[in-house]
Amino acid sequence: MNTSKLTVQATVLKMSFYLIVILFSGVIFSGCKKKVALGDQPVLDSVYITQYMRAEPEFKEHLDWAKKFYKERRFKLGWFKNNEIVPQAEKLFSVMQRSDEEGLDPKDYQLFNLQEKLKELDDAKKDTAKYKDLQKKLDISLSAAYFNFADDYYRGLVVPRENREVEWDVKRNKIKLHKALMTMLGERKSKYPYAEFQPLHPDYANLKNALARYRNIQKTGGWPTVPQGTKLKPGQSSSAVVVLSKRLSYLMDKGDSTAADSAVYGATLVNAVKKFQVLHGQKPDGNIGPETVKALNVPIQNRIRQIIINMERWRWIPKSFEPSYLLVNIPEYKLHVIENKKEVMTMNVIVGKVMNATPVFSDRLEHVVLSPYWNVPPSIIQEEIAPRAIADPGYLDRTNMEVVTHKGEVISPGSINWSTAGAEGSPYIVRKKPGPKNDLGDVKFIFPNEGNIYLHDTPHDELFSQSKRGFSHGCVRVEEPIKLAEYLLRNVKGWDKGNIMRQISTREERYVSVKEKLPVYLVYFTAKADANGNVQFYEDLYGHDSKLASMYFSRL
Repeated sequence: MNTSKLTVQATVLKMSFYLIVILFSGVIFSGCKKKVALGDQPVLDSVYITQYMRAEPEFKEHLDWAKKFYKERRFKLGWFKNNEIVPQAEKLFSVMQRSDEEGLDPKDYQLFNLQEKLKELDDAKKDTAKYKDLQKKLDISLSAAYFNFADDYYRGLVVPRENREVEWDVKRNKIKLHKALMTMLGERKSKYPYAEFQPLHPDYANLKNALARYRNIQKTGGWPTVPQGTKLKPGQSSSAVVVLSKRLSYLMDKGDSTAADSAVYGATLVNAVKKFQVLHGQKPDGNIGPETVKALNVPIQNRIRQIIINMERWRWIPKSFEPSYLLVNIPEYKLHVIENKKEVMTMNVIVGKVMNATPVFSDRLEHVVLSPYWNVPPSIIQEEIAPRAIADPGYLDRTNMEVVTHKGEVISPGSINWSTAGAEGSPYIVRKKPGPKNDLGDVKFIFPNEGNIYLHDTPHDELFSQSKRGFSHGCVRVEEPIKLAEYLLRNVKGWDKGNIMRQISTREERYVSVKEKLPVYLVYFTAKADANGNVQFYEDLYGHDSKLASMYFSRL
């Protein structure tokens, strides 16, 4: 055979072989690249996710959320697009680094260094298998980091139902964090609010702004201490006026001033003191005494902590209130009536004494009771009524009370064994008849609950003039019950104010069902802020702040 021909044939064969190799290699590399790209095919599975997250102590508590997230999107990667990390990853880390603005600790969310992980991933680009594995691990890590932060941001560091000492039983919405993550990553069109780490309530946003302002005050050294024992009335002079002026300067709006030209306690400073007293739940008389001095001298750090734990309480509130509801803020001694997201009515209330604390919970209003009987609680029967009835057989008649069976049959007080009255299982009820001396007054508002707590009128109107109003046995007394009843029954035919008053005058109990069963929230906020930066602080009546602070700050 001609050797030159053989050489040519060999050359052709060799070139063909190389061409085939090149083409085949292109298919292989193309295929590998396609497998790495997001969205082309599932690159994770439940076993891989479980094994990886259980091996990482910081990740494993969020395993259930991660499984739901990846299962919902058919186990495709969530944080990559065309092999590039999505912008939401940087955004998440930026939010976590600034979490101190939310009263949280950024150190709690430093599960890994994102830039180091990205560099490690970039260095592995020439090794397809390694790259793909690192990509999967980083995707899971980012999801775990999201759930770790979002859980605290939206549910709180302290979960009330898991910590009964917190004394908070307000109903809240269940948070589907895996759906929130899908929304954040643009995987689903939704108005689901848990996605962009924006405050869910204006009150939270206002407290967040207040926190920033109070921290700035702290950075400049805080506020001065007013001398103990300072007592001042308008027009008097004292060396404490200069210190008082500087202390109150933190209350003033931009451009205003409390600067004192002399030691005289003058009008400008008096007005500033009155504003301070209003913001601290005190009678705004402008007189400075022990109570006002005590509030003035609360350290800035204490106020910062108070703001933070009240931000935490807002995380326990449902993600959005219904448009209309009733809200009682216990430490504020106030009832707020909200209609279509606007406050239409507010009034003073009396809440439970420290030993008979009004519970924190929520339920729905069902009935307005006109001319109600007052069924005396067992504890009051045992501690107050029984001893008096035993000592004085005519006591019940004089106080307009009677004894009845559970069927409503009236029993002679002298025929029962008072030593067992009020005990569990007792066949008797002691109740006060409708009338001007009834402890419930003329109206009762029922939102059925386990504690038998309700709103009601009272014959003791004089107590509403007190600045601190913790006087009841647990229920909430309202200052303007007729006005509230008229409002709640405005859509119920036949129950205008005239008919309400006529029914009350009969002294016969009458239940009227409301048309709209509004939510009633009994809450406990000791710090509130408005959009203008004014912060109202209230006394920690039941010691709930100290309990929560102990739990909350031990986590930071």
